[in-house]
This record gives sequence, C-alpha cells and structure tokens, in this order.
Amino acid sequence: MTVAALELLSFGLARIVRAADDAGHRLCLLTQDRAVYRHELDQLPEGALDIVDIDTLDPAACAAALGTMPDLGGLINSTDTFGVAGADIAAELGLPGPDPAAVRLVRDKLRVRQALHAKGLSRLVAHAVAPSPASAAEVLATVGLPAVLKDTSGTSSRGVWLVRDERALRAALDAASRTPLKGRLLAEPLVAGPVYSAETLSWEGGTRLLGVTSRQMSPEPAGREEVASFPVALPDAEAARVAAWVGDLLAAVGHEGFGHVEFVLTAEGPELVEINRRIGGAMVGEALCRRLGTNVYDALIDTALGRRPALLDGDAAPGSGPGPATAFALVYPERPGRLTGWSGLDALATFPGSPEWYPTAAPGDLVEHLTDQRGCTGIVLAEGATAELALHRALSAAGSVRPLLAG
Repeated sequence: MTVAALELLSFGLARIVRAADDAGHRLCLLTQDRAVYRHELDQLPEGALDIVDIDTLDPAACAAALGTMPDLGGLINSTDTFGVAGADIAAELGLPGPDPAAVRLVRDKLRVRQALHAKGLSRLVAHAVAPSPASAAEVLATVGLPAVLKDTSGTSSRGVWLVRDERALRAALDAASRTPLKGRLLAEPLVAGPVYSAETLSWEGGTRLLGVTSRQMSPEPAGREEVASFPVALPDAEAARVAAWVGDLLAAVGHEGFGHVEFVLTAEGPELVEINRRIGGAMVGEALCRRLGTNVYDALIDTALGRRPALLDGDAAPGSGPGPATAFALVYPERPGRLTGWSGLDALATFPGSPEWYPTAAPGDLVEHLTDQRGCTGIVLAEGATAELALHRALSAAGSVRPLLAG
C-alpha cells in the first residue's frame, strides 16, 4: 500500500520513510522543491521512497496525481500551508483524513480565538483590522496596548508584530500594509510570560500530552525563534493543568492527530498563542523520538491510514521516557547576504552533549529575512540528562558556529 504526503516539514522525512516501511507500506512524497528536504534525502538510500515533482500549490493537479496512484491508502496531512488542501483532497478521494471544516477552523487564528473565547478557554478577544495605519484608533479602542498584530494564516513567525506603544502600533500597521498576508490581519492583547509549546496527539476527542517544549524568542519587536528544549520539567500540578487545558482546547476545535500548541504560561495560567495541527517544526519531532524512545512518526502513518495510534497508550507521565532530553539552537547570520558556508562546524565534536548539525540552507543561498525563521541557516541539536542541561550545551555549541557570507 502507498502512503502519500503532500509536502512535509523540513526534518523528519527519513523517520517517516522508516515508519512506512515498518508498517509494510511505501511512502510517496509530492513536492515542488526537493531542496527543502536535501538534508533528509542525503540520509536515505537511493530509491527509499517515491517522489512526484509537482506544483503542490495546485490542488487539482495534486488530486489528479494522487488519483492515479495504485493502492493509495492514505494521505499524510502535516503542514500548515498545505493542510486545507490536503484535507479536501483526502475527502475527495475517499481517504481517511481530518474533517476539512476543522482544518479550516484551526488554520484561521482569528476564528480559533473567537471560538475558544466563547467557550471560556481563552481570556483574550481578537479583532480583524485593516492592515493600514488608519486602523490604529480601532486597535486602541478594541484591544488596547500592549498588543500583537498577526496574519491569521501566517507561519514561521512571519507577519507578526508586537507593539507596546502607539508609535510602534502605527509602524506595525504600516509594515503590515506592505506585507503579503496569507489571511487577514488580527489584533489581540499581548499577554506577559514565557512561551512554550505543548506537543500532543489526539484521537476521537481524547488527547495525550507528549511533553512541553520551551521556546526562547529573540528580543522584541522581531520575536523570531532562537532556541528550544524538551521536555520542560513543569511542577506536577502545573503539568496536569496544562494537559487538561490543552485537551479541552483541542477537543473544542475538533482537532485530531498531532498538535503543536503554542501558549504563554501567564500568572493566571496557560493562554493560547496558536494551534498548529502537526508535529512541531525544526527538531521537535526528533526531540520527541529521542525522549520517548520510539519513532513517533509511526503514529503519523497510523493517523493517515485512519488507525488509532499506539503512541496514545504510552507512559501517562509526559517527558518520562527512557531517552535523553534535547535542545536545539537556530543559527542566524548577522546580516543579509549570499551564504558561502559556516565556520566552527569541525569543532562541534569537542563540545559535550553530542551536538549535531542540521543545515537549513546551502552555500549559494541568498539569506534576506532575519526577523523570522527564514533567516535560519542551520540548527545545532544537543542532548543532556535534563532539558536545562541540554539547553546550555546547545547554546554553547551553537555559539561556535558562524554563517559566512559573500562580500
């Protein structure tokens, strides 16, 4: 049987291939750019999977290609950008898959906020505003300051502006007016506290919290992701509160499958940032595999085939698996330019924590955007007995790596 994927995250492909093989199936990847997966493809033997080169932004073409595949049993739906199209195509072809209406809801950050506020699961109220400096008075009247403006369908911290005064608000609205948005622009209160993400797996209304990931952001106003560690050792009562809250939240929006739920742990408890209906990006999937001592992508194959994942029946205590904790640091250049390589990679082996290098760019690539994850050139992953120790090791090792730019 063939299990197809309509694009994937940059990392995890090799583990997905192994998961499909272990289940006795063949993976077929539909992609418009193989370079996205260059690191993962380099880890795989020739012919380990089938690849269809296609314009994945053309749902009709993708549906037609999938419709001709013999013995197609399921379609993996694990990205933000292609989630809605994937759900629609699966329904059209009679394949197992998420409810397209639920996928559309989760993809719209404004609708999610409004739905959860109405159910008492979010204290915040969000408003759609026009991306124009003329909207400043409306934001001040309905949301107040500090506030966050963001694209309702944005990804990778793109189209997000944190504002604390009226001057910054007008500047952000002006920037939004010049930014191609994937959805609408919303404004909502900015809450205070550290940002985390809950890594979850849901099935038929029930959710298992697999653990919590720390998320260190750059200083405001950019707010790009810098470093993360897993699993965060929350006090038992706090962990139970987060698990119950995130389970109620995901059930309220009809989500099933993996979830990566970003939240702020405020003085009053967890408050939602956004729901991503997938495994977390960057090295979150790898962190889950190592800590839980299993290939969590087996569950991705299960859900694509409409089967209850065995991962739901794992240890009830999140983050108590047999493997190491991990942390990863994103490596950004100091300025835009043409990447020629990196210095310091040869010295990574001298650092504790068995640090590993995962490139996200290649020599010759032009690095233009430094305020969000598009500017990341690579990731350093390190291990430790605790997330805190792994974090220190990842930061130490990543500090020795420097992107080199032409000119």
